[in-house]
Amino acid sequence: MLSQRTRYALTPNALTVATDARRARGAAFDDLTASNPTRVGLSLEEGALRAALAAPGVGRYDPEPLGLPAARAAVCAYYAARGCAVDPSRVVLTASTSEAYGWLFKLLCDPGDEAVVARPGYPLFDELASLEGVTLRPFALGYEGRWELDVDAVREALTARTRAVMIVHPNNPTGSFVSREEREALTSLCAERGVALVVDEVFIDWAWTEAVHAGSFADEDRCLTFTLGGLSKAVALPQVKLAWTAVSGPPALRDEALARLALIADVYLSVSAAAQLAAPALLALRGDVVARGLARVRANRAALVARVDDRSCATVLRAEGGWYAVLQVPRTMSDDEWVLALLDDAGALVQPGWFYDFAEEGRLVVSLLPEEGVFAAAIDRVIARIDRA
Repeated sequence: MLSQRTRYALTPNALTVATDARRARGAAFDDLTASNPTRVGLSLEEGALRAALAAPGVGRYDPEPLGLPAARAAVCAYYAARGCAVDPSRVVLTASTSEAYGWLFKLLCDPGDEAVVARPGYPLFDELASLEGVTLRPFALGYEGRWELDVDAVREALTARTRAVMIVHPNNPTGSFVSREEREALTSLCAERGVALVVDEVFIDWAWTEAVHAGSFADEDRCLTFTLGGLSKAVALPQVKLAWTAVSGPPALRDEALARLALIADVYLSVSAAAQLAAPALLALRGDVVARGLARVRANRAALVARVDDRSCATVLRAEGGWYAVLQVPRTMSDDEWVLALLDDAGALVQPGWFYDFAEEGRLVVSLLPEEGVFAAAIDRVIARIDRA
């Protein structure tokens, strides 16, 4: 009676069981997986948020399939500040980037078609694709002192049924941006093979090094390109539920894609009026929110790097942005065993690498969002426990 696409394994994994049991018996631990800015003191001041959400017009329903003009104009101003010229007619609003992925799979793929995606990477891609009957074909990011996007690996993953190449810029959780050279090769490949390029830029404001990267793809015109962003990271407001997709590329192909997206959007009309009307005010406030967040992320990253010195068994892999760090640890235990050992012996919860499809054991992921004192104390216990191995 129920579809195969929702036939998930519903039994909690060992890590969930262990953390639930620890909470049930009242045993405290520090959560180094925290990725909700509203839970770590990084969200917008509540009075400013309430004022924005009380914008005039919230009592009316004026549906616009692509989104209200003022909200789309605010998104264009956001891109203009990054040096990208984006016309409001090329912006499509959704309630989340997850919803945007669903719409793009509907737009680009028939059941059984394929999309190419990087590994390691965002853990929800598999579910989002399977819900639309789309098959994912992975290509591996390489690490040689920095994470690199190998366009030859992308090329090898393409088949006759490939409809899109999907990248995250900077990648989650590796924190690696696409370089200018990688962008040139990637867009040329997509144009040559006639496949769309989907670029998730939700973390693009969270660049905490001076590394030169490819910039936003929102004005890319060599291949059909869909550039995603949203308030969840741009203003640290996941609860407001507003995201966007900027559509670019060769004009005829771009305009046909926009027309079809407008039809999909008209079927759903999912974005609330309050979120759209608040968008101009909220995006105008993003500078202070991101500055505070970046200060914390940089401080926590520095504390982590300082704790992992030349005598440590752990290594912090290079990154350039986002709000995660990847630790390379000895393969004396599986990643799950490491997570459970750190929870029991160090009182800190981290994530195993398999959550993000790392190809091999010995990778742990920590969030850089927790309050600085909490993070420093917890990471000191974590590294001490790793070094005892």
